[in-house]
Amino acid sequence: MNWYVLRVQSGREDRVAENLRKRIKASGLDEKIPQVLVPTETVSEIKGGKKRTRKRKLYPGYIICEMAAVEGQIDEDVWFLIRETSGIGDFVGAPGRPAPMAPREVQSVLDTMEQSEEKPKIQIQFEKGESVKVKEGPFESFDGIVDDVDAEKGMVKVIVTIFGRPTPVELEYWQVEAI
Repeated sequence: MNWYVLRVQSGREDRVAENLRKRIKASGLDEKIPQVLVPTETVSEIKGGKKRTRKRKLYPGYIICEMAAVEGQIDEDVWFLIRETSGIGDFVGAPGRPAPMAPREVQSVLDTMEQSEEKPKIQIQFEKGESVKVKEGPFESFDGIVDDVDAEKGMVKVIVTIFGRPTPVELEYWQVEAI
C-alpha cells in the first residue's frame, strides 16, 4: 500500500473525501483504498474572549489516500473511480504517473494529526515588531511592541514603557490584542 496526494477543490476537501469514501464502499474497493484522509490539525485560539478549538487543514486543496499499487501502478478500477469522482482534480505527480508519498512524509502528516488531537496547537497571530495593547492583568491598557513570541508556551514578550523606560513584560497571548 502506498499513499497518494489528490488535488481537490479548495474549501470542499471534507465533502469530496466523504463522497469518495461512499463511492469506494459502493463499488466494493474497500480493500484497495482503505483510507482517505483530509490532513488537519487542532488549533486553540481566543476569539471574543472565549477559548475555542477548531480543525485547520494542513494542506488546503489536497487530500491523501492509501491505495494498493502494483510496481508503482495504481489498479485501473481504482484509477477510474478516483478520476470520475466529482471535485477531484488529479493526482500529484507527473501527468498519468501519480507519485506516491515517501513513508517519512506520510508518518510526519499522521504524527502531526495525532499530536494536535492530544494537545491542540496554540495559534498566536502576533509577530515581532507589532503594536499591541494589554487588555488584561497588571499592565492593562498599556500599549507596547511585541519583542518575542513563544508559541510552545503561549507567551508573548511585550516591550511596555513604564515611567518613561522600556520594560520587557511576559504575558499570555490572550492578554494582548493588536492595535
